[in-house]
Amino acid sequence: MHRRNFLKTGSLAGLTISTLVAASCNQPSATSKADDTVAAENSKDDIFELSEITITDLQQKMQSKQFTSRLITELYLKRIDQIDKKGIMLNSVIELNKDALNMADAMDREREKGKVRGPLHGIPVLIKDNINTGDNMHTTAGSLALADNFAKQDAFIVHKLREAGAVILGKTNLSEWANFRSTHSTSAWSSRGGQTKNPYILDRNPSGSSAGTGTAVAANLCVIGIGTETNGSIVSPASVNGLVGIKPTVGLWSRSGIIPISKTQDTAGPMTRTVKDAAILLGALTGIDTLDLATLGSKDKVEADYTKFLDANGLQGKRLGIEKSALNDNPAVVALLQEAIKTLKSKGAEVVEIELNKELKTINNSEFNVLLYEFKDGLNQYFVNANSKIKTLADVIAFNKQNEAKAMPFFKQEILEQAQAKGDLNSKEYLEAVKQTNAGTRKIIDDMLAKYKLDAIIGTTNGPAVCIDLVNGDYDNGFSFSGPAAMAGYPHITVPMGLAHGLPIGLSFFSTAYKEGEIIKLGYAYEQASKKRVAPLFKPDLFA
Repeated sequence: MHRRNFLKTGSLAGLTISTLVAASCNQPSATSKADDTVAAENSKDDIFELSEITITDLQQKMQSKQFTSRLITELYLKRIDQIDKKGIMLNSVIELNKDALNMADAMDREREKGKVRGPLHGIPVLIKDNINTGDNMHTTAGSLALADNFAKQDAFIVHKLREAGAVILGKTNLSEWANFRSTHSTSAWSSRGGQTKNPYILDRNPSGSSAGTGTAVAANLCVIGIGTETNGSIVSPASVNGLVGIKPTVGLWSRSGIIPISKTQDTAGPMTRTVKDAAILLGALTGIDTLDLATLGSKDKVEADYTKFLDANGLQGKRLGIEKSALNDNPAVVALLQEAIKTLKSKGAEVVEIELNKELKTINNSEFNVLLYEFKDGLNQYFVNANSKIKTLADVIAFNKQNEAKAMPFFKQEILEQAQAKGDLNSKEYLEAVKQTNAGTRKIIDDMLAKYKLDAIIGTTNGPAVCIDLVNGDYDNGFSFSGPAAMAGYPHITVPMGLAHGLPIGLSFFSTAYKEGEIIKLGYAYEQASKKRVAPLFKPDLFA
């Protein structure tokens, strides 16, 4: 959950968004500059053998016997130790997999015998810590309340990862309970994992809730990563960490074995440095899962290989609707968006202005009610099979109160309490809200696509990364475009669009259900024409 969608920004009166995002979180001083010398030097000397490497690169190196999966895994584990746990201390990995090297060895033995399972064979991946792994790792959603939870079996998508031959390096930190705990929370903080940093400017927030995955992939701690999204939690951290993120159609990837917020909006998805890697990962984890009825809707609509949509000329003849309100934002961000529009047009696309957000204003208010009801219901169902002493949402609330100093040192749990106060999914309030949010948003998007004869809708994914502020919590960072596709359950891809004040900004493309192939084509063509992905330099602050 990208919590800024529910922020009340009245307290920011008198300060413009551009003022907020351009200011340093920590104003420069002789002392702070001296304290940050080590981090600054690290950024200059960040030479890593696997930096910005892709799945295809690694497969070629393993095929030529230049690398083995074990060597690749060892290099990433060393990298995590050097800059995530020590040195810069990004704090993106919440737990390492003790079996990672054994998994890599097994894949190397298979390769030696001539068996290669596919493009993910021997490829290291990090996954978000709300996704079950039936192994030695915990699954906690970042909460101390679930510190005893060892899942009994893999989530469906983790099973698919193992089938594909991927090496699970470990789990990433996240905004606790996927940012659905408090209206005053700070993204990328959890009571179990602490605060994750943005690798571009270290006093900035990597956004939530898939913060750890965003930071880890951006900082080259793994080849690819998996996040989850209810509203913005893949695309927002992907955007502010200079990544490609795909939020699939709800039902394309199974949600069974993932700690939930919303059955109508939740999905996991790829977070990578290139569109091609995202397409590879997307296709590998699709499938019908009898434990998640939403996947039944994907029958005959899934592509076995989404890389077939990687067409550098994929923008030719396409008609795109640009969200008009995105053109009235932070000037530095708007400049990037205008440049992106020129690039799109130069590759043969027609771009027309639309006002989708204006149409959705009345619906946004009902979404939060839907999530409160579905969170309570889904979490209580998850706990039935959880290997933890926590068995209900009420237990979580009680645990946090009993352990307030450790579990709630900066912000409380008013969203958990609001959810607990709700009734069941037969409540009239819920049924009306879910109809308006889900079906209502789909109709508005589909009608707009038809009215303007659009192939996709585009806009800035969200504003630049905000300052880490555990005292006041998150603040509004300008335009955000995660809501429409999230509420509709529609596919959404974000692709790097450039840097504003040294902070990455993403360009969003979304369309109607199961159009992943089409938006991948658009995103790839834009990526190849613009080449805006830039590796992070780990600057201590804006002035370094």
